[in-house]
Amino acid sequence: MGDTLIVTIDGPAGVGKSTMAKRLARLLSIPYLDTGAMFRSVAWKLGEGAWDWPEERLEQALAGFEYGLSGVGEDSVLSLNGTPIGDEIRTEEVGMWASNMATLPVIRTFLKKAQQALGAKYSLVAEGRDMGTVIFPDAPYKFFLDASVDERARRRFLQLQGMGKPADLDALKEQIAKRDDQDRNRAVAPLRAASDAAVIDTTAMDRDRVLAALKEAVA
Repeated sequence: MGDTLIVTIDGPAGVGKSTMAKRLARLLSIPYLDTGAMFRSVAWKLGEGAWDWPEERLEQALAGFEYGLSGVGEDSVLSLNGTPIGDEIRTEEVGMWASNMATLPVIRTFLKKAQQALGAKYSLVAEGRDMGTVIFPDAPYKFFLDASVDERARRRFLQLQGMGKPADLDALKEQIAKRDDQDRNRAVAPLRAASDAAVIDTTAMDRDRVLAALKEAVA
């Protein structure tokens, strides 16, 4: 990693990692790395069904991919081959494609190297599920955010309501619990806190208190 500062924030779905990572990156005046967007960008670029391609064909396609990072905090811009990655990757369809792609070792290996290359070039706050355990195991500052399933479902419910979208609290609880089970028990890079990560239970904490805890630890 050289002279770059790497901060990792891991945790389960719906715990607020993205919001905290963006705000902390803003306070530190460094970029925020959205690793989920990298998986989505691969899926969007290669298209539907690419997860069924032979490994050699995938490797050839990925050989032409190069990521860049600019900006600070919530204004960080991730680019692929010089083109900023935008909302085109944010559809539910592309999300499902990305989920399929993420099961392939060839994809995970490529993106691991791409993420590490960005970390060698830029100071950044990296958010995901295996940033502190797999991608940046030597990062000086590692955090694992957690919260109860009920609280994460409640937050998501309120978020969807605020966006004017239909929301079912019980269904959200079920979805989050299922996602937790998949993430924690998958064969490749399962969700877990790094042994040297600071674990923060955010169930009873508002965003400002969480951010203050992160900032104090890094400062």
